[in-house]
Amino acid sequence: MKKKFIYIAYTGGTIGMQKSKYGYIPISGHLQKQLVNMPEFHSTEIPNFTIKEYNPLIDSSNMTPIEWQKIADDIKNNYHQYDGFIILHGTDTMAYTASALSFILENLEKPVIITGSQIPLSEIRSDGRQNLLNSLLMAANYPINEVTLFFNHRLYRGNRTTKSHADGFDAFSSPNLGPLLEVGINIRSFYKKKFKKKTKKLKVYKITPQPISILTIYPGISKEVIRNFLLNPVKALILCTYGIGNAPQNREFLKELDLAQKKNIIVINLTQCTSGRVNMNGYATGNSLIKVGVISGYDLTVEAALTKLHFLLSQNFSTEKIRIQMQNNLRGELTLD
Repeated sequence: MKKKFIYIAYTGGTIGMQKSKYGYIPISGHLQKQLVNMPEFHSTEIPNFTIKEYNPLIDSSNMTPIEWQKIADDIKNNYHQYDGFIILHGTDTMAYTASALSFILENLEKPVIITGSQIPLSEIRSDGRQNLLNSLLMAANYPINEVTLFFNHRLYRGNRTTKSHADGFDAFSSPNLGPLLEVGINIRSFYKKKFKKKTKKLKVYKITPQPISILTIYPGISKEVIRNFLLNPVKALILCTYGIGNAPQNREFLKELDLAQKKNIIVINLTQCTSGRVNMNGYATGNSLIKVGVISGYDLTVEAALTKLHFLLSQNFSTEKIRIQMQNNLRGELTLD
């Protein structure tokens, strides 16, 4: 059987960094030199692969929608030459990029896996070897044709992930959806394959930076704080509330949200909790938000909500259509029932 051919987009991140007196720094060509000296990457079991190194390499803290578009266009330009794609990325904003790419890339018929490491590949205790080796094996032998994130033996749906551990190997979690695959002695699949009636052509949308605010509710929050987060040119506000979507009953607080609705600012309600979903009908404190035009984010992660807003606001849709689409399941990013 013909070997699969995988495209690796090396955007930057810890996996390819080198130690210096100032700490770990990105060095062009360093990752490739490490892989040449690692026989496991040249085993007959590993698919053929090529590496495209971005210039300049991007620290993931510097990721913006402009870089998301660059990565998506890179996949588009190489889509027909390869059987799958791996994006090497820094961990700090990996979940944001995974979420963003899931919205930008529609009708995927090939796997796109985002991975990286907490310790550089050149270090003896690096987690990068297993993350990259397993990503190559998953892309070639267990392809799931959507944007996923592989880390610490688990493959997750990209737009369900969040970075939950700053300095542990188990850096990512998917609070409201279990892993699609688990790699142990055996590979366990939990993925329910969807059968499409007809293959559709890959569609790559344009995404541009959008003015979006994120505000976490806390006891004693003032109307002035709310007002400042809703100043022009803000188009949307992600409101991180208590529990299942509750917020203060303060009249001035609710008035600011009502004014936002009148200015066509989209306000979406997410829970501050690590897992679970918003249900604004559960308590009067949540129901009052419905009355001032706040919409439910259900069980979206902050990363998915933010990138979905960027995506929808970039499409020249009406405010009402964006409000509807934020509550629709476009790429498996939320649970409606």
